[in-house]
Amino acid sequence: MSLPPVPPRRPHPGRPPAPPSYPDPHGPPEVPVPSPERPEAPPLASGPDAREGWPDWVRARLFDRRVVFVAGVLDDHTAGRAAAELMTLDGTGDQPVNLQIDCGGGSLEAAFVLMDVIDLLGVPVHATCAGRAEGPVVGVIAVARRRVAAPHARFRLSEPQSSFQGTASELTAWIEHHQRQLDRFYERLSAATGRPAWEIAADSRAGCYLDAEQAVRAGLVDEIAERGAQVYRWPRGFGFRPDSAP
Repeated sequence: MSLPPVPPRRPHPGRPPAPPSYPDPHGPPEVPVPSPERPEAPPLASGPDAREGWPDWVRARLFDRRVVFVAGVLDDHTAGRAAAELMTLDGTGDQPVNLQIDCGGGSLEAAFVLMDVIDLLGVPVHATCAGRAEGPVVGVIAVARRRVAAPHARFRLSEPQSSFQGTASELTAWIEHHQRQLDRFYERLSAATGRPAWEIAADSRAGCYLDAEQAVRAGLVDEIAERGAQVYRWPRGFGFRPDSAP
C-alpha cells in the first residue's frame, strides 16, 4: 500500500521567521594554502644499486677521488661493480686506489673476484676497514698493498655459508669443489698474513672475532688509523689520511 505524500511544513503562526543568512563578518572562509615544496634530495641509484642506498652523485665524487666503497653483503653484483671500478681506475691513473670496506659477510666466489683483481692491478690498492669485515671479505683486505683498520673496526674469521640443490652425485661434486675453494682461500690468507693455513682454517671454523689490535697481530692489517687521522672533507675526497699529508 502506498502512503500519501507528506505536505510541506508551514511556519508556525506565532514563531518569527528565521533571520536571513549574512556573509561571515570576518571575511570569506580561509582557503588552505599548500606549503612550499621542500627541495628534493638527490635521486637514489636505480636498479641493483638502490639496495645499497648510495646516491649516484656520492659514488661519482668518490670515484673522482679514486675511492671504491664496498658495503653491505659482498655478493656477485657488489663484487662485479667494485671490480669494474678498480679496473677503470687502474687504466686512468698511476696513483693508488683506496678501497673502503664495511661488509658483514659474502660469498667465497665474490671475494675471489676482488682478490684476483687486486693481485692483477698495475696500481697499488690501499684497503681500509671502517666498520666490519666478516667471512670471505677478510681476504680482500688481507691481499691489499696497504691495509688499515679503523680503531673500532671488527673482523671475523668464519666459513662462508653456502647452499646447493641437486642430486646426490651433484651434491658430492659440489662439496669437493667447495672444499678446494676453501683450501685455496686459506692458502692465500696464509701467504698474506704469514700464519699457517691450518691455523686460519681452525679459527674460521670457530668463528673467531678480532678487534683492530688483534687483527694487526694476526697479520690481517698493517696498522690502525690513529686519532690524528681524519676523514677527507668534500670536495677533497673521502678516506683516512695523516695530518701531515698535503
